[in-house]
Amino acid sequence: MSVIENALKRLQGQRPAATEAVAVEDNKAYGTVAHAGAARRREANGVEAPATGRIIKIDQDALRAAGLLPPAHQEHELAQQYRRIKRPLINAALGRGVAPLPQGNLLMMTSAVPGEGKTFMSLNLAFSMRLEEDITVLLVDGDVVNPRISQILGADKEPGLLDLVKDPSRSTESVILPTDVPGLAFLPAGRQDANATELLASSRMYEVVSKLGSEDPARIVLFDSAPLLVTTESQALAQFVGQILLVVRADQTPQRVVFDALQTLAEGKSVSLVLNQNLHRLHSGYYEQYGA
Repeated sequence: MSVIENALKRLQGQRPAATEAVAVEDNKAYGTVAHAGAARRREANGVEAPATGRIIKIDQDALRAAGLLPPAHQEHELAQQYRRIKRPLINAALGRGVAPLPQGNLLMMTSAVPGEGKTFMSLNLAFSMRLEEDITVLLVDGDVVNPRISQILGADKEPGLLDLVKDPSRSTESVILPTDVPGLAFLPAGRQDANATELLASSRMYEVVSKLGSEDPARIVLFDSAPLLVTTESQALAQFVGQILLVVRADQTPQRVVFDALQTLAEGKSVSLVLNQNLHRLHSGYYEQYGA
């Protein structure tokens, strides 16, 4: 039994499950890509073009070549796995068959330490969620220290999240960038600031996050955040979201590191653990949820 298996069993014994565990089998790579024709395409993303008129063009072939999307031969299998991951998250966000979680449409992707596959997971989950017929997805680069998604999408020089927090006169519409992928919009991290933690922990940040989550009742807001044990910015952001996904790399992340990361989160948070890069076929639930 691996250290992660032990960790999950201990979690189950120590904390009550928030929802039923969902089994996810992974095979070297993970995630999914938006398939053409897989869902009815909407004519608009639900977000007006910003003042600059810029639209983010997403080159999925380039993302795949960079290892940020799964190889073509694994797309179908992994698309099924991502459907299983996203379904309970969406249900909890929108109250479909279960009681909706407070701020449940505000999700944060994080990890304990770097190298767990957090950014890959954020991109692919966003692509999978945007296939839903009746929701839109706003992907937010909340890793204001190392804004990798902003860099990947060529938006690291654009105003974004930190600029919204620093300038109350700036509107969300002026910094949210539509993409050429229907149903998906992007909010960059914004211009870096030495006091980023204080900005993200501020009452103004609460106002910004609340507005992002309430402007459109059909919007899922997905924050890609920094690792919990490396920076304090991710811990500040965690207090404002309703659901947290913690990516754990199979056969690499020590059990104590997982628990140390969980200890940084406030009581009562809905936290999901996603086991990543597992090479073995699983027979039990490795997508685990618990109520902290």
